Amino acid sequence: MAITINFEINNRANSSGHYVVMLRLTQDRKLKRIKTSIQLKSKSDWNAKKQLVRSSEPNYEVWNTNLQDLKEAYRKNAEALKSAGRYTIECLMANVQSSEKTSSFLTYADDRIKELKTSGNYHNYKKYNNFYNKLTDFLKNDCKKDDLLFSELTPALLNKFDTYLHTLHNDRQPDRLLHQNTIQVAFKVFKALVNRAINDDKGYLTIDESPFKVFKFSGIKTCKEKLYKSEIQAIKSLDLKEGSLIWHCRNYFLFSLYCAGIRCADFCCLKWCNVIENGNRLKYVMQKNNKERDLPLIDAAKAILEHYIRPEAKPSDYIFPLLNNDAEFVKTEFNVMPADKKKMLFDAIGAKNALINKELKKIGKLAGIEKNISFHISRHSFANMAKEKGVDARIIQSLLAHSELSTTERYMGSFDTDSNDKALRDVFDNSSDVASDTDALLQQLKSLDATSLADLLNKLQSSNK
Repeated sequence: MAITINFEINNRANSSGHYVVMLRLTQDRKLKRIKTSIQLKSKSDWNAKKQLVRSSEPNYEVWNTNLQDLKEAYRKNAEALKSAGRYTIECLMANVQSSEKTSSFLTYADDRIKELKTSGNYHNYKKYNNFYNKLTDFLKNDCKKDDLLFSELTPALLNKFDTYLHTLHNDRQPDRLLHQNTIQVAFKVFKALVNRAINDDKGYLTIDESPFKVFKFSGIKTCKEKLYKSEIQAIKSLDLKEGSLIWHCRNYFLFSLYCAGIRCADFCCLKWCNVIENGNRLKYVMQKNNKERDLPLIDAAKAILEHYIRPEAKPSDYIFPLLNNDAEFVKTEFNVMPADKKKMLFDAIGAKNALINKELKKIGKLAGIEKNISFHISRHSFANMAKEKGVDARIIQSLLAHSELSTTERYMGSFDTDSNDKALRDVFDNSSDVASDTDALLQQLKSLDATSLADLLNKLQSSNK
């Protein structure tokens, strides 16, 4: 007996008050109904005779296309099963539903998120998972849907998602809405997933079908918080009890500053084996982008290290008393660390980062600095100091080891250790400031006549008595 394939609307509204369009399969008086992803606000939006969504529903064109594609998929599978002698409703449902999983963008995104977690890429895992949660909430609350097919990825849907994101509140600051740059991050993840699907050999999407060809998004420029030399000096001048937590946290911040802004995750993981050439250089690989950093240790950084030297310390021991040397993740290099150990490491680093930032806020108040000081500000502060010193932008980018490889290469060119070493030392070298001040004074003195110079000398002699 032939299998007939039709659509109908569920007469009962679901818990959301919507009416689900059902796929109806019949064979030899046997009936099976399958839910589609389409849910209508009113039964009047369904044309039962034509088995189509009426134009009174704004998404009618896309949804009718989806229904026809679904019906065609079942028809083709039915023909294949008929030829194979397995022409039953049960086989048809199993066959099509298995292939439908690959047409689900949500399933595709969820698989990618699981890949990131399994590989231990927790930096991207958190971003992708955050995006996924926002998207599923949007589909549930605004679209009354439990799934999203690749064929439903349209500029209109993205515009609707954008509007939805602008209504959400910040988790950390519930009185504020999401920042535009937070929304931009969500769409960056969205676009990355779409582009990945386009490049996939399974043919989920073509480049012409990408909704991002039409839909555009952007962030806004924000002022990076940074400290000036006077503020850094105020922090250095604080009388803090040696060995106290707040004293250690000041050391951590200043050491990062003196080493061109080490990120907290890398700072926590620094080991004595990273200090090379008789204590004159620091060499390590950044966790975020696997780029190697090779920096000279200026005298101020060496002075901080002196506080943490222990005779019994092994090369594999952590320099700073933040992570446990006996932890399971210590003996394994980060790049070959199993995912479960990476998770343990990231959790430990997250806790220490929060602890350091809490103490840095106290330090800011004690120093009279009205800025929200955090560990990461050491990177911004170093970049600002280097810029004020006139260091070439490409050298600054090289010293900071920009996380975007293409941007890093565009700014830095070939890695030049000698230039970087000189630039880093110059940032903390005050001799040039003295020389420039002397030159300026000489220029002023040259503009004076002999009588004015004599008067100035008399005043200086009088003031010194």
